[in-house]
Amino acid sequence: MPNATYFKPRGIPLSTLEEEVLTVDELEALRLTDVEQLEQTKAAKKMQISQSTLQRILTKAHQKVSTALTMGRAIKIEGGAYIMQNSQQPTGGRGRMGGPVAGGPDGTCICTNPDCKAEVPHQTGVPCSDQKCPKCGSSMTRKA
Repeated sequence: MPNATYFKPRGIPLSTLEEEVLTVDELEALRLTDVEQLEQTKAAKKMQISQSTLQRILTKAHQKVSTALTMGRAIKIEGGAYIMQNSQQPTGGRGRMGGPVAGGPDGTCICTNPDCKAEVPHQTGVPCSDQKCPKCGSSMTRKA
């Protein structure tokens, strides 16, 4: 797990910021390719996913980080599909990297905005993090 799971622009109250939710698997893809500078095929092998899946994860992660940096948004790291190294227990997620689909096809997506917290039924096949809150436009996450 990362040492910090939240980044925000300095001097701006969190309550006024929009968030970009970066999943743990997106962070790992960024770490392997951008920090460790592994080729995508090697990074994908380490993550136990295909290179094309890694490319999709990276594209989404780069877009989220770029949006946060250029639009002055907070970055929240949570969720995704992953298994911690030396662990056999899946930790939530959407079924990538050997983990089960969290909550199955049913469930609820919840707004990440602490002032809103709107809830909507989960749409099968659409990650909650890909949706925007119908009330305030913030990102959504899977309700635990």
